[in-house]
Amino acid sequence: MERLTVSLGFAEFPPDHTCDGGNRSPAITLKGLSAVSVALYVTNPFMPGCSFCPWLIWNLPPLPVIPAGIPADPVVTAPVSAVQGENDYGTIGYTGPCPPQGATHRYQFRVYGLDTLLDIPPGSRVHDMVNAMRGHIIQFGTTIAMYRR
Repeated sequence: MERLTVSLGFAEFPPDHTCDGGNRSPAITLKGLSAVSVALYVTNPFMPGCSFCPWLIWNLPPLPVIPAGIPADPVVTAPVSAVQGENDYGTIGYTGPCPPQGATHRYQFRVYGLDTLLDIPPGSRVHDMVNAMRGHIIQFGTTIAMYRR
């Protein structure tokens, strides 16, 4: 498996990407990408459960930057085409960091370069996406950002 370099352009979330601001998905820069499609999911180990998932998205085109502000729709056509699943909040699309007052939470962005598009329906859960990726992951990268309220 080849390595992807993944970066957000920040180590601590700006308010625009949190519940305290615009709650917009951040831009994600990918270096070394040579895949048919991209899938990603975010985990927050500080929430109840072993890996709380506030965002999952797949069938992204292999672009060097996943743009910010992806709408919370099951099937997205702009600013980029993609399919999104149901996160652990029970909603579709990105849900930004929102730890309790005085707490700091860490969010891990796990990005996969795939040799195919995933054939799972919009609204699928993270376990469905992970199962569909089996045998198709050719690249992987990760990055972490923090948020304190």
